[in-house]
Amino acid sequence: MKIHEHQARDLLTLYNVKHPNFELVFSPEEAARAVHELTGELFVIKAQIHAGGRGKAGGVKFARNPKEAYDAAKELIGKTLVTPQTGPQGKLVRRLLVSEGCNIAKEYYFSMVMDSDNAQVSIIACAEGGVEIEEVAASEPDKILRIGIDPGIGLRDFQIRDLAILMGLQGEAAAELINIAKGLYKLFVEKDCSLVEINPLVLTCEGQLMAIDVKMDFDPNALFRHPELIALRDTDEEDPKEVEASAYDLNYISLTGNIGCMVNGAGLAMATMDTIHHFGGVPANFLDVGGGANKEMIVAAFRILNSDHNVKGIFINIFGGILRCDILAQGIVDAVMEVGLRRPLVVRLEGTNAELGKEILSRPGFQIIPAESMADGAEKIVALVAQMEV
Repeated sequence: MKIHEHQARDLLTLYNVKHPNFELVFSPEEAARAVHELTGELFVIKAQIHAGGRGKAGGVKFARNPKEAYDAAKELIGKTLVTPQTGPQGKLVRRLLVSEGCNIAKEYYFSMVMDSDNAQVSIIACAEGGVEIEEVAASEPDKILRIGIDPGIGLRDFQIRDLAILMGLQGEAAAELINIAKGLYKLFVEKDCSLVEINPLVLTCEGQLMAIDVKMDFDPNALFRHPELIALRDTDEEDPKEVEASAYDLNYISLTGNIGCMVNGAGLAMATMDTIHHFGGVPANFLDVGGGANKEMIVAAFRILNSDHNVKGIFINIFGGILRCDILAQGIVDAVMEVGLRRPLVVRLEGTNAELGKEILSRPGFQIIPAESMADGAEKIVALVAQMEV
């Protein structure tokens, strides 16, 4: 789960990580009032959307007085920002962060991520901040600094002291980096984060280290432990289909293709998408209904696929274990009766009660195409979609 930058800054405050004072605003009038109440000579007005690259897309403005803040906010609120992370449709700006500026002497990159290969949290840092870290990693990989944190021991001071030396930090700034890193690690573990990224982390002319821009992602599987994080969710920033799917505990991610997929199990879902690619098709989504899906979940999943205008055909690939094939089949029948069937539908069933499921789907009046295997089903749906687009 993602949150807005202003929400992430609030969490930084709880863990004693310094950042410039700011206010959240929803109108030009509020932006002007915020600049009047904050202190300093320069202020930053930042669009709040769940995507990076806001600055390059025109989503970051500067103001020196309330009038300039009003004009900047008027330009940003209601604007659709298109960045590499939003896709061509962009995201609508509904709120702004108005922040005090600071005198920047040097910018750095600092983040913590889950390192699944080593089952630990890793620090990734760079002495060059405010840039696309992926570009630095590709062109100058030696500049990327990495530290693994043993979960049985935790983050040790000497690790950050060594990192500070490599980043060129000395004296009080090096000591402050230790405090920041400890606060971020405590935040990462206690809030079940999957990413905490500060870019840039700046050293001010006054010698302070401050987080200027922060991004946080959280493990969705751990949210049941964190009602305070669930309250931060902004569904306006999410794909409506993904929001609906989450209401039924369905794992759904929109993709860019035209073949809708419904599968039970993440591994089978990945294999299904690969097989569709093998036969020349492109999946429109990742949709895992899970092993314990019921009829209502199946109906909801089918409705989501059917509502996607990019979907030209649907492939349902189920291996029945905990999820019985007859329950899946009855859910498909109910879904077709409820929302109709306006595109080709190929279904492959194997496992528990597969024959009964196939019998349910073979009832007269339903144009459902059976498949004998995953490859057979993928080949059929790709061919059917190709015929429609001729």
